[in-house]
Amino acid sequence: MIREFAFIDFLYLVAAIRWTLLLSLAAFAGGSLIGLVVAVLRVSNVAPLRWLAAGYVQIVQGTPLLCILFVFFFGLSIIGLPVHAWIAATFAFSIYAGAFLGEIWRGALQSIPKTQWEAGGALGLSYAEQLRYVIVPQAVRVSIPPTVGFLVQLIKNTSLAATIGFIELTREGQLTTASTFQPFAVYCTVATLYFLLCFPLTQLSRVLERKYNVAG
Repeated sequence: MIREFAFIDFLYLVAAIRWTLLLSLAAFAGGSLIGLVVAVLRVSNVAPLRWLAAGYVQIVQGTPLLCILFVFFFGLSIIGLPVHAWIAATFAFSIYAGAFLGEIWRGALQSIPKTQWEAGGALGLSYAEQLRYVIVPQAVRVSIPPTVGFLVQLIKNTSLAATIGFIELTREGQLTTASTFQPFAVYCTVATLYFLLCFPLTQLSRVLERKYNVAG
């Protein structure tokens, strides 16, 4: 039954934001764990570990996110391992985020002057202790602005989860459009809600970049 785009539809769209945020946070948490391992392996002194991490990054960054999502949702079902859309989306976005966060944090670690490593070594610190006490505290300041910037991209990319039926903001917009047949009003509202989610984070990223003087 076709009806008007009403206030109750707007409330449904607003309510769907919670699933967009939950998926974003879950993917960011999972991606952070993967990214941390990738970043450490990428600056490791052991060549095979560096190659392993680099291969992971190249494969994930060279594969469309939609394909990764379909592999987890449809691919696992084909081999007899059906997964819920929520689980498939969380794993797919975590793997995607892990590759990009790993590269962001790898760049931050390598931006620290080599003399800092040498100073840590001169103090008798092991490789792990150099990372923990000397390099990581400095690299964190460098990595915060691009990390926040990537989070904005992650929030927007969660809209792809609608393709596997996960009801987040975009999927709720599709359902609302099907019942109201007013795509312009619905998707303008959806776009506005995404903007309201992402704009504060974009501004925060710029503030942090100026605060930490990353460009300088």
